[in-house]
Amino acid sequence: MIEEMRLRDLGVIAEATLSIGAGFTAITGETGAGKTMVVTGLGLLLGRRADSGAVRAGAAQASVDGVWIVPEQGAVADRVREAGGDVEALGGGLAELLVVRSLSSEGRSRASVGGRAAPAAVLADLADELVVVHGQSDQLRLRTASAQREALDRFGGSPVESALAKYRSTYEQVRALIRELTSLTADRDARAGEAAELRVALAEVEAADPKPGEDAELSLRAERLANAEELRAAAATAHEALSGDGDAPDVSMMLAEARRALERGHDPALDELAAQVADLGYRAADLAHSLAGYLADLDETGPHELAAVEERRAVLGSLIRSHGSLDAAIALLESGSERLAELDDDGARIERLTGEREAAASALDADAAALTAARTEAAARLAAAVSEELHALAMPDARVEVAVTPGAESAAGRDDVAILLAPHPGAEARPVAKSASGGELSRVMLAIEVVIAGVDPVPTFVFDEVDAGIGGAAAIEVGRRLARLALSSQVIAVTHLAQVAAFADNHLSVVKASDGSVTASDVRRLDGVEREAEMARLLSGMPDSGAALTHARELLGLRVQQH
Repeated sequence: MIEEMRLRDLGVIAEATLSIGAGFTAITGETGAGKTMVVTGLGLLLGRRADSGAVRAGAAQASVDGVWIVPEQGAVADRVREAGGDVEALGGGLAELLVVRSLSSEGRSRASVGGRAAPAAVLADLADELVVVHGQSDQLRLRTASAQREALDRFGGSPVESALAKYRSTYEQVRALIRELTSLTADRDARAGEAAELRVALAEVEAADPKPGEDAELSLRAERLANAEELRAAAATAHEALSGDGDAPDVSMMLAEARRALERGHDPALDELAAQVADLGYRAADLAHSLAGYLADLDETGPHELAAVEERRAVLGSLIRSHGSLDAAIALLESGSERLAELDDDGARIERLTGEREAAASALDADAAALTAARTEAAARLAAAVSEELHALAMPDARVEVAVTPGAESAAGRDDVAILLAPHPGAEARPVAKSASGGELSRVMLAIEVVIAGVDPVPTFVFDEVDAGIGGAAAIEVGRRLARLALSSQVIAVTHLAQVAAFADNHLSVVKASDGSVTASDVRRLDGVEREAEMARLLSGMPDSGAALTHARELLGLRVQQH
């Protein structure tokens, strides 16, 4: 519920604090005193469009702070935390949520939720969980088929909710199957072309049978073959220097001579050096052996080997150009085979998906029929309950019908729902938008909310002059119904009728100062004689009229009797 609202520089309100609390709060005041600015401020907190024209003349910006009491865990707290804010625990599973919205005279708007900046969309998400607002423009919601269907679904409770959830699940399944089938059949030619190209590519790779790293190995081999004579001469010269076959001294002979000379020295230091020279001799012999093997490999090279290597490199080069790398070409053998199997299975997939779609469509028919049946049963109960409420709201001959008729298929079902009103005996039941006057529409809306709140309560209802166009006994019954609604929800009503305000648990009055502004001291809670005087003003325009004060006390006595 809304615990408190603080308004600054909004409309004619310079600064005002409204302590609201639980139960039924009535807000009254003189014409032009800014009562409706309370609803405007609440609308800002609920993410509604910000109009810079609402900023008080001469002020740089307007701001609204709202303090809500919400469950510490639940949809509201979760959404606040998703936005980066948090709620302040109060104990008993409850928490305090602070929402702030500011609006500059240039039209810039800022909002914060739970202490963190947030877009207006977050406020709108919270509004869906916190408040239902009814004003002269908001009543238009009842004039749309979708709003009337939603009202029926709320009243229908678990039977309608479960039927709707089952229908939506099947509906989404059918839609998904249709999308997949459409994609398959629409892209059939493209997929056939892809399969043909893939077969050619796979055949090319399979024919080449490349090995990982083969292109690098062949590159080295080609370079060696291209420079075979130079390499042979270099290797032969090095081999002869290390271990020549002629009479000229070579490295091995000279190292052997040096070792023998050192060994004749009979000195431990020379012995160590001799060992090192011996090691050099062994290493020289190993090098000579390796060079001999290298020369032997060169001698075994045939005259056509270079051409064969270059031919193989050309084959691999073609694969690399086609696929980006040799590894990618090799990987295609696995991934391409799987993709080809999928493409070749199109016919079977289409047949299988068609069967699944037909089965799902049959299931959807059954789910739609079950949803229609649940709505039809709920519609009869809703019509009877709302008609009874209207009889108590000074519309004794009114009859409400809730028609459930076949409509276009959507995620909400296959039903059109229309709330019909026959306001007088013998009158044809017609859509509410066409048969109800402004005052009647207000009462129909209130009756629906009272009935639905019995099975699906909303945390807070806000009514902006729901009593427009009515008076007398009808106004008293509106007050009774608002008080009854307040038994399960917080109710805030901006009203100009004493008959409605009389039933409030909390009566706030908005009074203009002499300069036309509204300050904090001009919004106050009324009790006792102050409340009687305000009620008298509402009744007669004179707060000190004896007759009006007597009538005001009588009206306040009705509230006591109801409680």
